[in-house]
Amino acid sequence: MAQFTQWLFLTAFILFVLFMIVKTFFYKSIAQKEEKNSAVMKLTLQEAEILIRKHQLQLQRALGNIDILTDEITALRNEVKALKQRNSQYRVESEKYKSKIKDLEQKIEALL
Repeated sequence: MAQFTQWLFLTAFILFVLFMIVKTFFYKSIAQKEEKNSAVMKLTLQEAEILIRKHQLQLQRALGNIDILTDEITALRNEVKALKQRNSQYRVESEKYKSKIKDLEQKIEALL
């Protein structure tokens, strides 16, 4: 009976040690996979940060270009307004000259 208990204890101990070894390798492989996944995630995050910075710079440039274009559009609008005002003044002046020409033509005809 003593040999049986020793054999049972030894067998249980060996099975426990084998179980712990298998469990250790299993968790070691899981830890290695997690480390790889973590490294890949870090690289992905770094690449994402780089892309975000790149797009942020492009956006800032585009916004700067929009500001420049807005200023140019405002200047062109002011020029168009000034040209319209000059055009209306020229029309008024040309109407005055046409009326003077007609008056002079009538005076010439009256003299003839």
